Amino acid sequence: MPSLLLVVFILQFLLHIINTVGATTVDELLWILYNKFPTPTSSSARKAQSLKKEVVRLKRELGAVSAQDDFARWAKLQRQHDKAMADFQKSDNSIRTHRQTFTSAVSTLRWLGTQGLRFVLQFWFSKSPMFWIPQDWVPYYVEWLLSFPRAPLGSVSINIWGIACASMIALVGEALTATYVLATRKPLPVGEKAGQPMAFEAKPQQAQEPKKEL
Repeated sequence: MPSLLLVVFILQFLLHIINTVGATTVDELLWILYNKFPTPTSSSARKAQSLKKEVVRLKRELGAVSAQDDFARWAKLQRQHDKAMADFQKSDNSIRTHRQTFTSAVSTLRWLGTQGLRFVLQFWFSKSPMFWIPQDWVPYYVEWLLSFPRAPLGSVSINIWGIACASMIALVGEALTATYVLATRKPLPVGEKAGQPMAFEAKPQQAQEPKKEL
């Protein structure tokens, strides 16, 4: 059985990913992955995707043909485009209901597996110490805060451990993002950034007047 410390850390990591990427993006990726397997909607989804590509292709060809110079070809492409669009809308409408059901089920399972599981763990293990801190290592009020709300005094509660994990994951994520930005973008010299004036204007050096000899 995995350690409760590790379970809470993984749970906070998953919550951070979902909050960073977005629930809608996660649902979209899961829907695409779901249709990669032999599911009831996989064939319909592949057909709708193929029809969508066909509609886009015909739309481009239609835009490249002049209705005045080559009306026969333009009319043929228009009929093909209208037929492909009608087939795509029919196929897309047939799987729209299945997708709404899938998204609703995924959203429920995602909440139960993350937020719901976190609430259950915090309630069930509210009196259990995650780990103990050395005696007289921190003041009394710090011990009380670390054991909040119902863990034994001198220990770290599951609530505080979850907050610590979430904070550390957020800090590491921001550090990695900043490192990536600094590594992939070439910094501009000071004063050459677009739209930003220099800190001060250089004044021409005044010519020194020759000293008059008495």
